Amino acid sequence: MARRNKKTTDVRGLVIAITGAARGIGFETATRLRDLGATVVIGDIDEEAVGKAAADLGHDGFSLDVTDPASFAAFLDSAEAAAGPIDVLINNAGIMPTGPLLSYDLNVVKRNFDIDLLGVVIGTQEAAKRMIARGGGQIINIGSVAGRLPVPGLTIYNAAKAGVIVFSEACDNELSPQGVRVKTVNPTFTRTALISGITTNRFVQTVGPEQVAEQVVNSIEGTKTHLTVPRSMAWVHANAVMPPAMKRSSSKLTGMDRMFLSYDDVERAEYLKRVNGVPASPGKS
Repeated sequence: MARRNKKTTDVRGLVIAITGAARGIGFETATRLRDLGATVVIGDIDEEAVGKAAADLGHDGFSLDVTDPASFAAFLDSAEAAAGPIDVLINNAGIMPTGPLLSYDLNVVKRNFDIDLLGVVIGTQEAAKRMIARGGGQIINIGSVAGRLPVPGLTIYNAAKAGVIVFSEACDNELSPQGVRVKTVNPTFTRTALISGITTNRFVQTVGPEQVAEQVVNSIEGTKTHLTVPRSMAWVHANAVMPPAMKRSSSKLTGMDRMFLSYDDVERAEYLKRVNGVPASPGKS
């Protein structure tokens, strides 16, 4: 892609595809990029929701199952047919199951890895082949601070997001000589359906989806391979070198040792449908 002014984020004219964009971070990112002059194409497994979101955006949207290579290839083909060669792919689709390790149904475990990690691998492969053939592009994978900050109640999500971060680092090392950059944006817990029914406290910073969207935009123009939202949470990348006893003490002090082990069943019911692969109720997001 052409060099741009480093002092401002200029995405005008870029074609950007975003997965899991019918709602939440994906939709906010698409809205922000559209407002800045990019051509966005969104994908989501919820056909009705992605159709409505695309209509609201005034841009194209298509059905997409990120766990199916054929579906991902078809999505990118449709996106390029509608808007032109893709400059940036944002792998955003994801789910966050919570609760004690022994409570997880194996189907939910598999679904979490399939969407949050395998979907990123499939999307990166499919986009990278196209980008390498054209001489360049960017892939931005939405990770999470949870990928660097393992806590009780998020064991499976922790593992999936850790995989996204390390996979992205390895891909950037491998693909950047061929003109394809691979980066991650790692938000803290976002004020969307993701944390519905979970009681947070003053020690846990949460952010709005618009804050995450802003950092995704910054990532497109920037050179850093990792951006954390908010930036004050960047310390989590050093968590791996913290002594285990200190990690446990910190987790207990902040309440993180129990925050995700339980939740309000009623408040989280609609989101759990998505986690379990059940269609959401009409009008719910």
